[in-house]
Amino acid sequence: MTFVASFEPQPLWRHFDDILTIPRASKQEEKMRDYVVAVAERRGLAHQEDAAGNVVVRVPASPGREGAPAVVLQSHLDMVNEKNSDVPHDFATDPIVPRQVGEYLYATGTTLGADNGIGVATMLALMEVDGLDGLAHGPLELLFTIDEETGLTGALQLDPSLLSGRRLLNLDSEEEGRVTVGCAGGIDTRLTLPLATEPAPEGAVAVDLRLTGLLGGHSGTEIHLQRGNAIKLLARALFVVAHAPNPVPFSLASFAGGNKRNAIPREAAARVVVAPERREAFLQAVEAEMAAIRAEYRPAEPGIRFATPSADLPERVWSAATGRTALALLHALPHGVLAMSYDIPDLVETSTNVAVVTAEGGALAIQNSTRSSVASAIHAARLRLEAVAELAGASVTPSDGYPGWKPDLTSALLGVVQAVHRRVLGKDPVIQAIHAGLECGLIGEKVPGMEMVSIGPQIESPHSPDERVKIPSVEEFWRFLVALLDELSAA
Repeated sequence: MTFVASFEPQPLWRHFDDILTIPRASKQEEKMRDYVVAVAERRGLAHQEDAAGNVVVRVPASPGREGAPAVVLQSHLDMVNEKNSDVPHDFATDPIVPRQVGEYLYATGTTLGADNGIGVATMLALMEVDGLDGLAHGPLELLFTIDEETGLTGALQLDPSLLSGRRLLNLDSEEEGRVTVGCAGGIDTRLTLPLATEPAPEGAVAVDLRLTGLLGGHSGTEIHLQRGNAIKLLARALFVVAHAPNPVPFSLASFAGGNKRNAIPREAAARVVVAPERREAFLQAVEAEMAAIRAEYRPAEPGIRFATPSADLPERVWSAATGRTALALLHALPHGVLAMSYDIPDLVETSTNVAVVTAEGGALAIQNSTRSSVASAIHAARLRLEAVAELAGASVTPSDGYPGWKPDLTSALLGVVQAVHRRVLGKDPVIQAIHAGLECGLIGEKVPGMEMVSIGPQIESPHSPDERVKIPSVEEFWRFLVALLDELSAA
C-alpha cells in the first residue's frame, strides 16, 4: 500500500493502488483479470468471461431499484508500458512507483496506467456496494475488456450475449468537464524493407547516434500538438547529411525508434560506420542539422537531447543502396495531422504516426498507425503509405482496423448526462468527439441499439512517462458518476 490509497474516494484509490502492482501489458492481462474476478467472488457477484478474455461482472440493483434498466460500464484492463530508456523498470515484475507533484499523480520514469486504470478502479469500487453509503443504482453490468491499446481486439471479439443493457458509460475519456460522443477509427500498416548487408569497411569506426528527451504522447489525442517524432527527426538528420553538397560517406549498421503503435516516438537511435579520418566531419554535419531541428522544435520540444558516443564496430553494415533507400523511406513517410474536420471546429479528422522502427531478421520493419473519423480518408491515407513503400521496394501489411463512433446528439442518455453534470458540477459539459480510438464504435456494432457516452477525469500525456492524473478531478468524476447512476435508475 502507498500514499495513493489515502486519496478520496478511498474505495476507488485503494483499488488503483493495488493496480499499480499488477502487470497488465496488452495481451498479458491475466493477472489483472484474476484480480477483478477475485474481487467479484469475494463480493459474491456473478461474472462471465468470453472466449477472448473479456469479463462482465453483474452487480444487483440497490433495494427499490430492481426494475430499472441495466447500465453497462466499460473500461479496458491493459495499459501502455512506456518508460524512459535510463529507467531500469521491468513492467512484468516491478510495481509502478507513484509520486505526487502538487495536485497531480505521476509514476517515476514510466507510464502511470491511469489510462484506463482509473476507469477499472472505479468499476471495482462499484463492486463494493455494501461499503458505499448513499450509492443507489439499478442493475449494473461491468465490462472489463482486454487488449484495447494494441488495436481494440478485446472489443472486436466481444461476445455480445454477455450484455443485456442498452445504455453504456465508457470510462476511458481523459478530460474533466467533457463528455465524448464520437471517436476516430483506425488502422495499422506495417512496412517491411529487405536489408542487404556487406562487411564493415576495414579500419572504420562506429558511432551511435541517440536522440532522446522528446515529449512523445498519445498519437491520437496529442498529435495536433506538433511534437517531434524521434524516428522522423533522426532519419531527417541522416538524410540531410547524406545529401549535402559535399557529403561525408557513412554506412548504417542499425536504426530503431519508438516502442508502441499508439505513442509518438520519444527516442530513436542509429549506429553509423565512417572512416576514422572523416569521423569529426560527419559528427559536425549531423550536429549542424540537429541544431536546426532544435531551433525549429524548441517551443514544442525544449528537452531534445542528442548524444554521439563511440561504439563497437559491427561485423556487417547495410549496403550503400539499402542505406539510401531506408533513409529516403523514413524521411518520406507522412507523420502528423493530415486533415482537420470540416464539420467540427478544432477536431483532427485524419492523422498518421510513424510509430515503431526495428531492424532485425534481415529487414527494416516500420509500424504506422493511422486514424480518421472518415472511413474513406483512412483508406486514402493507408494507400499513401503503400505508395511510398512501393517506391522504396518495401512490402505492406495492413491490419483489419477498427471503426469510428458516429455522434448521436439526440440520445436520451446524453440528455440525462448533461442534466446531471449541470446539477452536480455546476456547469454544462463540453460535448465532443475525439481523434482517438474508443471501444464504443466496436461495441455499438456488436450490440445494436446501444446508447453510449464516454466520461472520465483529467488524465494528461497518456502513453508517455509524463502521464499524470489530476487527483481532485477523480473525486469530481466519482461524484458525477454516482449521481448519474442514481438518476438513471430513478423511477
